[in-house]
Amino acid sequence: MSKLKVVGEKSLTNSSRVVGLLAQLEKINTDSTESDTARYVTSKILHLAQSQEKTRREMTTKGSTGMEVLLSTLENTKDLQTVLNILSILIELVSSGGGRRASFLVAKGGSQILLQLLMNASKDSPPHEEVMVQTHSILAKIGPKDKKFGVKARVNGALTVTLNLVKQHFQNYRLVLPCLQLLRVYSTNSVNSVSLGKNGVVELMFKIIGPFSKKNSGLMKVALDTLAALLKSKTNARRAVDRGYVQVLLTIYVDWHRHDNRHRNMLIRKGILQSLKSVTNIKLGRKAFIDANGMKILYNTSQECLAVRTLDPLVNTSSLIMRKCFPKNRLPLPTIKSSFHFQLPIIPVTGPVAQLYSLPPEVDDVVDESDDNDDIDLEVENELENEDDLDQSFKNDDIETDINKLRPQQVPGRTIEELKMYEHLFPELVDDFQDYELVSKEPKPFVFEGKARGPIVVPTAGEEVPGNSGSVKKGVVMKERASPKGEEAKEDPKGHDRTLPQPLGGQSRAAPSAHSFNNDLVKALDRITLQNVPSQVASGLNAGMRKDFGLPLTVLSCTKACPHVAKCGSTLFEGRTVHLGKLCCTGVETEDDEDTESHSSTEQAPSVEASDGPTLHDPDLYIEIVKNTKSVPEYSEVAYPDYFGHIPPPFKEPILERPYGVQRTKIAQDIERLIHQNDIIDRVVYDLDNPTSEYDLILNSDINSNHYHQWFYFEVSGMRPGVAYRFNIINCEKSNSQFNYGMQPLMYSVQEALNARPWWIRMGTDICYYKNHFSRSSVAAGGQKGKSYYTITFTVNFPHKDDVCYFAYHYPYTYSTLQMHLQKLESAHNPQQIYFRKDVLCETLSGNICPLVTITAMPESNYYEHICQFRTRPYIFLSARVHPGETNASWVMKGTLEYLMSNSPTAQSLRESYIFKIVPMLNPDGVINGNHRCSLSGEDLNRQWQSPNPELHPTIYHAKGLLQYLAAVKRLPLVYCDYHGHSRKKNVFMYGCSIKETVWHTHDNSASCDIVEDMGYRTLPKILSHIAPAFCMSSCSFVVEKSKESTARVVVWREIGVQRSYTMESTLCGCDQGRYKGLQIGTRELEEMGAKFCVGLLRLKRLTSSLEYNLPSNLLDFENDLIESSCKVTSPTTYVLDEDEPRFLEEVDYSAESNDELDVELAENTGDYEPSAQEEALSDSEVSRTHLI
Repeated sequence: MSKLKVVGEKSLTNSSRVVGLLAQLEKINTDSTESDTARYVTSKILHLAQSQEKTRREMTTKGSTGMEVLLSTLENTKDLQTVLNILSILIELVSSGGGRRASFLVAKGGSQILLQLLMNASKDSPPHEEVMVQTHSILAKIGPKDKKFGVKARVNGALTVTLNLVKQHFQNYRLVLPCLQLLRVYSTNSVNSVSLGKNGVVELMFKIIGPFSKKNSGLMKVALDTLAALLKSKTNARRAVDRGYVQVLLTIYVDWHRHDNRHRNMLIRKGILQSLKSVTNIKLGRKAFIDANGMKILYNTSQECLAVRTLDPLVNTSSLIMRKCFPKNRLPLPTIKSSFHFQLPIIPVTGPVAQLYSLPPEVDDVVDESDDNDDIDLEVENELENEDDLDQSFKNDDIETDINKLRPQQVPGRTIEELKMYEHLFPELVDDFQDYELVSKEPKPFVFEGKARGPIVVPTAGEEVPGNSGSVKKGVVMKERASPKGEEAKEDPKGHDRTLPQPLGGQSRAAPSAHSFNNDLVKALDRITLQNVPSQVASGLNAGMRKDFGLPLTVLSCTKACPHVAKCGSTLFEGRTVHLGKLCCTGVETEDDEDTESHSSTEQAPSVEASDGPTLHDPDLYIEIVKNTKSVPEYSEVAYPDYFGHIPPPFKEPILERPYGVQRTKIAQDIERLIHQNDIIDRVVYDLDNPTSEYDLILNSDINSNHYHQWFYFEVSGMRPGVAYRFNIINCEKSNSQFNYGMQPLMYSVQEALNARPWWIRMGTDICYYKNHFSRSSVAAGGQKGKSYYTITFTVNFPHKDDVCYFAYHYPYTYSTLQMHLQKLESAHNPQQIYFRKDVLCETLSGNICPLVTITAMPESNYYEHICQFRTRPYIFLSARVHPGETNASWVMKGTLEYLMSNSPTAQSLRESYIFKIVPMLNPDGVINGNHRCSLSGEDLNRQWQSPNPELHPTIYHAKGLLQYLAAVKRLPLVYCDYHGHSRKKNVFMYGCSIKETVWHTHDNSASCDIVEDMGYRTLPKILSHIAPAFCMSSCSFVVEKSKESTARVVVWREIGVQRSYTMESTLCGCDQGRYKGLQIGTRELEEMGAKFCVGLLRLKRLTSSLEYNLPSNLLDFENDLIESSCKVTSPTTYVLDEDEPRFLEEVDYSAESNDELDVELAENTGDYEPSAQEEALSDSEVSRTHLI
């Protein structure tokens, strides 16, 4: 009756027919006697599912009961044909619907029912082949969507059933294929993988892939994928190595490479490489790979594949394997500690510095006895089930979730009596200005009195005007260079390593005109009082690198005498001498010379004309300041760029478009050196009779530290035009860099400067950043073994013969430059209009002063009303350069200071609105001594704000004391902002503090909804996003992390009570949005950012003035901005924003990693940078030694 009824419903739509059929099937389930009807109904459903996508969609839509009916029938029926029909229906559903339909089937309990069906079918003798084929096929498709699939399969005993089927039906490819597909899914569970390995599955896979044969290539592909998954287990990988299967894999790969001439079986070749990649994850596998001549085999085959773009996956995978198996070398150093040492007044009880001091002298801190972290021979893999933890959405434990800890709690920390020591730094709160002449509000002409030859004039940091040379000047940083230790190193009579003449200071100098520029520079040298270069410093190739303040490294040979350097004498502090870096050995080339053309990627620069505007750079003053600066290394040379200064070039510098495949080419060259070792010098050298064209450079660690390597600043001379020179900085520590995304290093050419082009420009080609083969010891890696260093590599073609060139990670800016700028600002300001004070906050560990600047507008008169208005102005507290290597922070601060001291009406209005307290350089010692991240205490000062030690961290202790004093006298700053630099992201952005947003990002939305919070902390970043072209609101974050609880931003917010407490991050690379999209950032843009920050503060004043203005709602659009700045968690200890880099076609090539596993940074390094551990990252240290190859 039912049968006739179904057949008779011809007028129904297909949808209605399926619904009716499923309803009919559901009724049949209650009556096991109607097997014929069930068979018929399921066959009709199968026909509809095969022919109608609408039918398939309806059966898997939300709310549909069709899947439950099918599974229930499958579970209860005993009819073989009905089972086969339902299995066919399920295959149709999951095959055409992608992952969503497979997940739908899993959610309805399909995994468990199908596994039970598999077990029941296996009890038949022999098992029905078609049932087995279809059941395995469905399980292979839905297994990856079930978090507990591995556990379910193992508990049901399905692993043994599938494995036995493969063993017993080895020649039945139709049955073996889905079984192998399911084995691959089983193997994603580590416990299952070990269990299968014990039952001989690895040996079975090698029987299947066997010798080369083009028969059953599809089966071989699946077998290789399964083998690669199985070999991810260390137990299985060791079993494969013990049986000599590494050699077998290489042999099979060579066979396929030779015979697959038309590249139709690339997936098989890649499958073999994936298996090799898995087995080489263990030390024994890497050794077997090397012993089997795997490096040479993969190198040769990958080079043969380069010509065919479609074979790039093979080249990239081969590259990953070779990088991983490359024998680890030690850095050519006796120790990774800094070449310089500073005796601390007290030794910390805990922390990295304490560990460094407690390290026995006989310990080799360069490399471990073993460089692998998998040496423990585990008999059994970890039996714990991790699927839940791995598959659930990642939870960031670093985000603070305790509301009580998040709520700001103002605590003075020190008593009022103790804080009174800071009263003298706030005279503006008590001065009655009776002794001041407050008579004129007309601005004094802002003109420096100087010599006829004016310094270089730098364009202002405002809106760009083509050809305008403006009035904003640039400053430069120098890095100290320590000479490398090696067999050829000599010591001076004081027992110090022989070093290059080391530069001390540095900034820009100008010319009245392009015509007279050369002569003025040469004459300037004759007026500088210098002492002769010590005789033990040989001319030619000197090794060494410079840190943020020091000296240049002469890498290339230069044997000609420099006629421009006068030989007179002037004593530097403590008996040290200072001299100027050498000029070009061939003298000044004329513009008619062939070699004087500007770099090919830039346009010809116009002449640098003198201007009536001001300049902050004075080379003579700079030298005087340098002589009074105290440093640990004995600096003896002022670098040319630091003495004469820098002006922004009059052309745009776009982000470099990197050629496809450049990184793998560099890696291939490294591997070629390993294969042909006779071509390598492999020793430290100081001079070469026949200079080579490639150099390995080694960075010096921060003082009292054994790491922090990223920043570099070195000198090159004696070059030849037409030669491509490659520089490899081989001991970087960060896991990735903007060098992989279009950033170029900076170069300053003396010859170009003498030809009226005195600027740093972006230079270099074939730039990339990748993991190398130099082992990083556990001493320097926080106890982790098996870590490697990274290489920055770039190639330069010098335009001039025998030039002197300088390279830097970013635009240098020295402590002496800051002092010079402050003196110039102080001497040039109008005291009747601008209130300017330069005080000494404190002395640093080495005895240098830390300047404190106060800027506001003078009161209109000394009448009571005007004095009251003056004293009641809100405070703005700014700081910068707590990390010495972040030189861009000083350029932004320079823009801020110059804007505040300018005569524009807006600046005057800003001064009348606020009192600015500014600490422009929080870490003078680190800057002076070339550190990247630390002070002389060997610690990151931006991790000391919670409990700063007055002896070890005096600048932080007293900067915090100033803020505590303001809180104590009820004059809490309206804004606190700490300027930083960012090495991993583009644009300029801010980090702030918010309870609501922090809780929101823990996915506890209900808790965040209950929090009431003033959203004013978003106002200033939102304003900046509208007025500053380099600023990017979507990169801002306001989340508070546990690892950041001791940073300035969080402590000032939580302890001092400043709601608008920020870190402002400026990129080292460039911008990917706004007016500067696609351009690398320069000093002009950085200074502009500092000026725009001031404008933003003025708008903030207007917006927050409740008496006159209403706050626009669009500035505080909280929900939209939360979406706009969507964040994710990428590390268990680090909260970071989404990467701002797009995914590349050459993704593997652009990765700095040598395998797919996340290279988790060191605990101390992940916490090294304020915005987020991964972002500010490790160190931008400097170069101190050179290893030439």
